Amino acid sequence: MTKRPILFATILLAAATTLPLVVSPVAAQQQNDRARQIGGKFMCMCTCNQVLTQCNHVGCTTSTAMLKEVDQGLARGDSEDTITQAFVQEFGTKVYAEPPHSGFSLVAWSMPAVYLAIGLALVLFVISRWRKRPVHVAANSAGRSGISPELLERARAQAARETQD
Repeated sequence: MTKRPILFATILLAAATTLPLVVSPVAAQQQNDRARQIGGKFMCMCTCNQVLTQCNHVGCTTSTAMLKEVDQGLARGDSEDTITQAFVQEFGTKVYAEPPHSGFSLVAWSMPAVYLAIGLALVLFVISRWRKRPVHVAANSAGRSGISPELLERARAQAARETQD
């Protein structure tokens, strides 16, 4: 009977010691995924014009340092807004991968729709003007078409000859 409590205590101790090893990588992976998600909203400042998480410069120390800063902010428990504000204070608004949806940057988001509406209105206006335009037919003094009756008769005779089998 004394073996069972010892065995139970051993299993409990083993589970307690291995649980942090199992839980810690999951938490680290979640933090790493969160860091990649936040880092994807910024541009790398090494002048490569690429998103921070996709910078492919060999040995780029700028992207490494920026991603480390995001990781450190998450480890401290900083919110995404706090990390974003820190990057904007350090690098300016050019750090954004896409302009924010507020303030003057809202113009950058709305102008394509405005240009599309203006272009569509312009095309519809031009088409309506073309449709209302009178049709000009070249006519001779008798008000008939410019083809002489002799040419018309010759064309009809030729068509009749060519269509007969």
